[in-house]
Amino acid sequence: MTSETTTPDSEVRALLQVLDGQRRHVLGILDGLDAEALRRPVLPSGWHCLGLVQHLALDVERFWFRAVVAGDEDIIRSLPKDDEAWNVGPEVPAVTVLDRYRQETELADAVITTTRADTALAWWPHDLFGAPHLHTLRDVLLHVITETACHAGHLDAARELIDGRRWLTLT
Repeated sequence: MTSETTTPDSEVRALLQVLDGQRRHVLGILDGLDAEALRRPVLPSGWHCLGLVQHLALDVERFWFRAVVAGDEDIIRSLPKDDEAWNVGPEVPAVTVLDRYRQETELADAVITTTRADTALAWWPHDLFGAPHLHTLRDVLLHVITETACHAGHLDAARELIDGRRWLTLT
């Protein structure tokens, strides 16, 4: 369902620029944390930063762009079940999870930049969400920007609890 052009329209470029800012925030707030700190749960819910990044890679970037927008059958068949994406095994190096996030954002960008904003979605997960409430790439981009920004805020809180560092401080 992509267009023939590889130059995204101005609306897609603008939305992608905002999304890229949130993606940089996700990685930037974690910069300098060691593997132990990345795996330390600091909130009562028990998630840790590395699990949240893996969730963003698999349940957000991969899911929304390669499955829902592009309709990639291999991706759809291999989607994680339940909260599986949040679980990072102790044998998985932190750098592997962070690199996977970077890779999934690049793969998502390949879909985004070759799809018009008003392109209809190729697949919808009725079993998860019922009737479609998102209908175009534009809708998905706005949803993913919101979800990524929300999770960047979660990472801000976690980082401040881990070592006091803040991403943005207004004085």
